[in-house]
Amino acid sequence: MPFRQPLDCENDGPFSCFQGGRGIEREILRLIGDKGPLTGAELLDALRGKSLALWKACRTSQALQVRTVGRRYLRLDRMVEDYARLSPSILREFMTYAVVGTLGQEEALEQRVQGLVAHTGRVSQSKMALARGLLEKIESSLAEQWPHQGRICFIIAGDIAYGMAHDVSRPERSLGKLVNGSDIDLIVVGDDAVPKEFLRELDKAIHWEKYLALIMPHFREEIDYVVKDMERVREQLQFDTFKRMVACKILGEGVFLGGSGSLFQELKSLLSRQGIVARLQEMEESAKSFRLRAEERLLGSDAHSLKKEELHLFYTTEESEEFE
Repeated sequence: MPFRQPLDCENDGPFSCFQGGRGIEREILRLIGDKGPLTGAELLDALRGKSLALWKACRTSQALQVRTVGRRYLRLDRMVEDYARLSPSILREFMTYAVVGTLGQEEALEQRVQGLVAHTGRVSQSKMALARGLLEKIESSLAEQWPHQGRICFIIAGDIAYGMAHDVSRPERSLGKLVNGSDIDLIVVGDDAVPKEFLRELDKAIHWEKYLALIMPHFREEIDYVVKDMERVREQLQFDTFKRMVACKILGEGVFLGGSGSLFQELKSLLSRQGIVARLQEMEESAKSFRLRAEERLLGSDAHSLKKEELHLFYTTEESEEFE
């Protein structure tokens, strides 16, 4: 889920992000000196500057320290070589998961970091609970139609699976409504004994709940989901196209939400036996190297050397190939 305001860098041209230099650093020091440690988003909101310039000033300052919470994990992106990059993007990580303080503010900085860790955990737990409630509602509505044979597994992936969910409002793509942070990424798999007709009914039921979750003011949640059978899973395990790689990556990171635990374990075993787990681990190592090079490029570039198209190093395209 990329941060949805990266194009501030482009409004005034691709290089305006780097204008300001020491002046930006002085403003950050003044603000943090008055208010204490702040997140990247809070700094941007207060200073009304350019996010890339702000990130660079914080990272290069000798008087500031940046603490990041959570973890980085593999994301696939058509825009980068070998498709592998890390999530959160540099921009999302700085805005949502990083706290900036001055040297000498160690105690206050640690308190703010722990508060951010706790908040991220609460958001992740809340979204997981919402997903379980959704599953219970769907199972209840289809109880009379639920097949007596076959197994169905419900899996949750994305930020929630890593305990990295956030609640930063952002516009949803199809209707343009503001939604409450991280998507609920849901994968539903039925084995070969589950009738395809039932999977279609299940798809309809989830689609209706997706619509309700989006339009209801007290939810404002975006549910990205896919319902598929084992035939499609076996096709995707070929891991030979970008879309199939994305499907395997999402399945690999997914955690069990409900339904058949034995089918869930079989799906994980298939990924391992096909060598896909190892390939994804290799891609994650490649993504770490890419991230390091991207940060070095952005931190070491000036207005004359950074190209506009290189701004994708700072933020990512949407990872939506699996949820069509």
